[in-house]
Amino acid sequence: MFFNILFTNCNPTEYIVEKVLRQNKLLPLSTIIMAGGTIMDKYTSNSKISNIRVIGGQQTKTNYGKSNAETCKQCVDVDSQTLDNCDNTPVTPIGIGGVVVRVPVVLAELTIRFNVFANIKLPEPALDIKNIKKRLKVTQCTLLQPTNILFIKGFVRKNIDYTTKKCSNVAGVCGELHHCTIDVPFECTTPVTFTTPPAPLLTNSSSEFEYFRTSNIPNQHFAEKDALLAGDLSEFNQFMTENFNELPFCELVTGSIYEFDEFIDRQSVNYSELPVEEKLFNRIEEKMVIELTLKILQKRQVSVPGLGQTGDDFC
Repeated sequence: MFFNILFTNCNPTEYIVEKVLRQNKLLPLSTIIMAGGTIMDKYTSNSKISNIRVIGGQQTKTNYGKSNAETCKQCVDVDSQTLDNCDNTPVTPIGIGGVVVRVPVVLAELTIRFNVFANIKLPEPALDIKNIKKRLKVTQCTLLQPTNILFIKGFVRKNIDYTTKKCSNVAGVCGELHHCTIDVPFECTTPVTFTTPPAPLLTNSSSEFEYFRTSNIPNQHFAEKDALLAGDLSEFNQFMTENFNELPFCELVTGSIYEFDEFIDRQSVNYSELPVEEKLFNRIEEKMVIELTLKILQKRQVSVPGLGQTGDDFC
């Protein structure tokens, strides 16, 4: 009786013996093909080979026909290719001159500095702070017209990475790395010095008007030739104008945060041993100085002269 010996790439020393029966006849020992394409027989099978065998001159997969990547539990698959460069031809832009465009105009650029104090309480005792990532977010930046007072409102998003205590003794402490994301709000007002004043505000207006009317009056109190000359009280007429002004808006340029954090009420846990100087806490007292540089803009219509023209030549 003959056997087909199948080797795997993951462990060449392990093999699987499969008894092959077909049409009630024993098949001779099959030829085994390497992954690289070299044909090997039963006497030279001491290299890494695939699990594909040839029976009767045709390739057939065994019952164990998983690929080597699946057998070795490969979890990464990378497919890459090299892209060829595409040809391009430079094109000279063609524009028109002497036009009026509607673009954002910078009214002012300023740096605002304000102070923030906050108390943060963590959801569990912490042993140490590993890192604090900060992102500055502005939710409101409003210029109160016709004054020059700017209202600013926002928050600092902080992602705090801290360690916890799982087990400890006088020689050391072990735990896990946790994180907590919080928002520290802030708001302030500041006066603005404009480099370009905002467009004048156009207010809404409403006016009433009436029509002249001649009507009769009672004869018992007036002469027969008398008549009432007045406006018509039986109707209401109005003229209203509504103007839509461009609202100034803000764009952030830079943001800087100067921060000082202190751990409050650090103490050892009851019936727990910790190395020297190691203590647990869950409160952080935070002091921040925030510098925010921003631009105040307003969409305006601007005259753009053409090539060879000056501002005085353009009408």
